[in-house]
Amino acid sequence: MNLLLDTNVALWTITDDPRLPARVRALLLDPENLAAVSVVSIWEIAIKRGRRGLRAMPVTALEAQAMFEGSGYSLLSIDARHAAACETLPHIHADPFDRMLVAQALTEPMRLVTSDKIVASYEASIIFV
Repeated sequence: MNLLLDTNVALWTITDDPRLPARVRALLLDPENLAAVSVVSIWEIAIKRGRRGLRAMPVTALEAQAMFEGSGYSLLSIDARHAAACETLPHIHADPFDRMLVAQALTEPMRLVTSDKIVASYEASIIFV
C-alpha cells in the first residue's frame, strides 16, 4: 500500500512523539507499504514555524526534510494534476495544505494517513488514526 503521511503524523514519526498510534507504526514497519511525505508538509512547516515558532512546529523545514529523507520516506512533489484536483474537492476543509494533501492522495492514488477528523471525511480511502 502507498501511504502519504499528513504533516502532523509525519512529524510524530521523526520526533518519536508518543501520540503516534501503534497502528501507524505497524503500517510503516510493514515492508509491503511505501511511505511518502509531500513537499506540501515541508512548506506547511516552514510557514507555521516562521509565523508561530517552535510552538507550532518542533523542527525547521530544513530539519524536517533531512529527517524525512533519512527515515526513508520518499518526497512527493506537487504537480499540475494535484493542483487541478483541488478544484473538484468538496469544500469540507478550508486549510490549503490539507486540501492539497487530499488531492495528491486521491490523484496518485495513495492512502492519506491523518489524525484530522475533518480531513478524513473527504474519502473512505483516507486512514484516520
